[in-house]
Order: sequence, then structure tokens, then C-alpha cells
Amino acid sequence: MNLPLTLAIHPYDHVRGLAPQGIELSVLELPIEEIFFRFTKFQEWHASEMSFGKTVSLMARPAPEIMPIPVFPSRVFRHSAIYLGEKSGIKEPRDLEGRKVGIPEWAQTAGIYVRGLLQHEYGVDLARIRWVQAGVHQPGRVEKVKLHLPEGLRITAVPEKSLAGMLASGELDAVISARDPGGRRLFQNYPELEEAYFRKTRIYPIMHVVVLRRDAYERDRWIAMNLFKAFEAAKRESMQRLVEIGLSHVPMPWVAERARRWRELAGEDFWPYGVEPNRPTLEAFVQYAHEQGITERKLGVDELFAPETRESYKI
Repeated sequence: MNLPLTLAIHPYDHVRGLAPQGIELSVLELPIEEIFFRFTKFQEWHASEMSFGKTVSLMARPAPEIMPIPVFPSRVFRHSAIYLGEKSGIKEPRDLEGRKVGIPEWAQTAGIYVRGLLQHEYGVDLARIRWVQAGVHQPGRVEKVKLHLPEGLRITAVPEKSLAGMLASGELDAVISARDPGGRRLFQNYPELEEAYFRKTRIYPIMHVVVLRRDAYERDRWIAMNLFKAFEAAKRESMQRLVEIGLSHVPMPWVAERARRWRELAGEDFWPYGVEPNRPTLEAFVQYAHEQGITERKLGVDELFAPETRESYKI
């Protein structure tokens, strides 16, 4: 009899038809914010999609209650995530210094990447920005991670307001967010900049990761590799669909052509799972997370994921 296992994940095309060997998988398709909230607070299911920022924060603790596997359901370049007020006068990244910049949460994965980009690619001093934390469209959002902020960096929480409202009224000069708060983007030509950034750094930002509840993993450690293999198989089928020119697999034109162009740049496996193909991205993220006070210690990439998923047999 197969092992019953519950998984909460967004219904991406590349996780369609998951069929892990030896596992009777019950898939819960929920809004991504609900998945994160319920699993973080209650751990209601055995395996879950999880924000990468929250994952590294938990894994840096002495006894983490999760075990990640190197499956990355969501990846998004984030030059596009910096929004400006209409009257901010900001023209380039260094202009953010001395300004009020909103964030939904300091530990939001998208924000970690953006701040790392600003600091390391554009020389922005993060301590010279006046950071304001609030919900993007709704008041009341709070930070969910215990922070270890570097000296000189301050964040002011404004629970009674929203980032979108403060950006529209001119109370904020800019907002860094995965969700659109309005305003205009700092980088209008972000696709070209993101492609150049990838060519230079090989960083393809990982937003979400799949994690196992620690007790489920410790009880049946074989599920880590079996799930990993199932995600790989589902992803390969999705990639084949994307480059198919005979059918419209998603309601958008030129998808196959865009997929082929991305494959030419990123390689045959243009959405890689596993540690080694993603090492530049993983190394950068654990560095940014520690520099920005998300993790109390700097994690090593090789301690992040279930060891069973690190290598496979050869014939």
C-alpha cells in the first residue's frame, strides 16, 4: 500500500500530474499566501510550497521543523519589482538613498533579491534608506520572521496603512514588492536588464521551494528523493509542452518561440532543480539573507536540502 502524503502547492503547469513512486499523493491547490500562512503557523500538511526567505530563516535555527528538497516551483527576475511614486524624482538606483521605501515584509523573498541587487550591482547603501513596512493593498500585514538587522538599518512598521495608498499619496518615494502597488517601475527596460544580469551572474532568482515537515521526513526519508524525481518528471513534460508549436498550451502567442530563446540562453534544462545547476543563485541568496539580517547565521548551500536529493545512482 502506498504511503499517504498531502502536498499544498500552486497549480503550476510544471507540477501537473505529479506521480511519486510509493506515495498516494493528495494535492491541495490553494492561493499562495494561504499556503504560506497555514503551513508556517499550523503545518497542516506533510509537504508544502514555501517562500525561500522563510525557508532559510527557519533552516538557520538550531532545530528546524522542516526539510527542504531542491525543487523550485516559482522563479522570477526582480528588476521589475521596484515601483516609484509619480513625483519621487528618482531616476537611478542610488537615488533611493535618503528616501522612504516601502516593503510588505523585510523577509519577503522578492525583496531580499532586490536589495541584494541594489547593494551588489548598483552600490546602494541599504542603511541610508528609510524603510517602511506595511501591507501592499491592505493594512495590518506584519513581519513573520525574527530579524537580526545589521547596525544602522531601521524599519518602521505602519500597520494602519497600505503601501499602495502611501505611494499614491506621496508618503513613500518607492515600494519594493512582488505585487504591483501602482506607480511606475524604476527599470522600464527590465527584460533586457534581467537578461544581461543572468548572462553576467547566472543568477535566476528562486522565489519558492518545496519543503517537507520534519517529522514526515524523519519517519520515511525515502520520500524526499521520490518526490524530487516526481517533480523532475512533471517539469520535463511541461518544458516539452512549452516548445510545442502545434498547439496553444497556454493562452498567449509566441510562447514556444520565447521558450526556445530562453533555452538557448539558459541551457537545455532551462528550469533546473537540484543544487549544482542552481549554485550561483543559492550562494547569492544565502549571502543576501545573512547580510540583511534574515538569518542569524550564514547558511551553507550544502546544508539546505535533504542529503538524499544531492546525488543519484549511475549505471
